[in-house]
Amino acid sequence: MMDKSFYSNDVLEVAPALVGAELVRTLPDGSEKRLLITQTEAYAGAADTACHASKGRTKRSETLYHAGGTIYVYLCYGMYWMLNIVTGRENDPQGVLIRACAGADGPGKLTRALSIDGSLNDRSILSCPELRIEPAAGEVNIITDKRVGINYAAPEDRDRLWRFILDARGQ
Repeated sequence: MMDKSFYSNDVLEVAPALVGAELVRTLPDGSEKRLLITQTEAYAGAADTACHASKGRTKRSETLYHAGGTIYVYLCYGMYWMLNIVTGRENDPQGVLIRACAGADGPGKLTRALSIDGSLNDRSILSCPELRIEPAAGEVNIITDKRVGINYAAPEDRDRLWRFILDARGQ
């Protein structure tokens, strides 16, 4: 069950558990768009040089310090909104990037497909009427790989297998 206790877990538990879940966006006209989450990435706090929190508590990273289940949306390169879900306890900054969904093979593409922007930042995924995550319908097989687009991070952080990918071959 994806409740407050689920999102209070460590990012390395939550990130793979979100693969196979469904991201549901309710639009202003009441219609819904649903996308199956096919990839996530874990960002594990201040010690992880790929995580925004590695630079300390800043205006940009403030949302990462909130309670698990908080939506963290930020603008990347001034062009692409990135959707993350904060995990863990308050003041322990960590989060899951929703990297890809079925039909949207990148984080910028999925936020465009679901009309997600910064207006959802700092809302709770548990009580936000515009966005929710529904658990996977059954067992999913996951493979791991290195995270993408983090050339600025320390080599050991670039090499972590913290990208979780739906293995469609095993379904």
